[in-house]
Amino acid sequence: MTGHGAPAVPGRAPAALDRRVRRLLRWYPRGWRARYGEEFAELLLAELSDQPRAWRRTANVARCGIAARLASAGLSGHYAERTAGARACLGTLTCSVAVFLTFGITMWAQLAVGWQWAPPANPATAVAMLVMSASLLFLAVLALLATVPAVWTAVLSCRRGQAPNLRRPALLIGAGVLTLVLGGRHFGNGWPGTGGHWWPHQGLAPGGLAAFGWASTLSVTSYWVHPAALASFPPAELAWMAISPAAMLSLAIGAVQLVRRLELPSPVLRFEAWVGRAATAGMTAFLGGALCWVAQGGPAPHGLFRAGSIDAAGLAVMAVALATGWQAISRARPIPPHAAGHR
Repeated sequence: MTGHGAPAVPGRAPAALDRRVRRLLRWYPRGWRARYGEEFAELLLAELSDQPRAWRRTANVARCGIAARLASAGLSGHYAERTAGARACLGTLTCSVAVFLTFGITMWAQLAVGWQWAPPANPATAVAMLVMSASLLFLAVLALLATVPAVWTAVLSCRRGQAPNLRRPALLIGAGVLTLVLGGRHFGNGWPGTGGHWWPHQGLAPGGLAAFGWASTLSVTSYWVHPAALASFPPAELAWMAISPAAMLSLAIGAVQLVRRLELPSPVLRFEAWVGRAATAGMTAFLGGALCWVAQGGPAPHGLFRAGSIDAAGLAVMAVALATGWQAISRARPIPPHAAGHR
């Protein structure tokens, strides 16, 4: 139908209007577009044909699109299926943990370099190192506890042919892990903490782990805003500083997709939610230790423990990641045991 008052059809719309509609639809998440996109596109085309310019309409689409994205991430609104909502919340928490640890390990590895050479002169730095190291160990244990049941469920699903959509997340995770392991081990040989002077508590920061963490997070540096200094780096190291963020992003995206796509049984989902809450507690402790160092810790001789602007920026990013993770996991509502038994 093309009579007066008939709604515009996307396929017959002028190219300019079609492009505007596509741009407006990008405010919404992919799942929402797949479900409601065609109907909403027709509505937008009709409105754009009658009133081409209206900033209030654009602002309203953007506001509703952002709200839909927050709901899709489990940060607001409600899911029709509780298990789908719990998986979305866990996926967002996984992303938050990945961002948090990227900057957290950077700070810990920086402190570990100084720790290898001399004891800190300020007690606040020693306390910060102790708290951050214990928090990282705690988070590593939690990561293992969360990974084992998820991987086992994924393996069972694949063996039954029930998880064809898990191939892409698995490839992303595998590529990210392989790249980080190979590159981290290679460039960890240039760790500045090698050859440090022994002192009684030096072993608090294991040299091998600190070197790997330092090499894996070389891209988190203020040298990016100092091109002249950055140009003095070896070409191979510069290449690694460009590749390692892509590897970490691949690992994080794969993990988030795996969490959101994997049909976890209700008991496993409840366990993962419990682990997520424990992880946010560990992140809170780590952030407290990092804040103690940046705010109170003074440099040792030769500036070994000096906190810089990149550390202050890292604290801000970690605080936002922690707040996002807390919001997500607080909204995770897996099916309780008594309700699961009656399904």
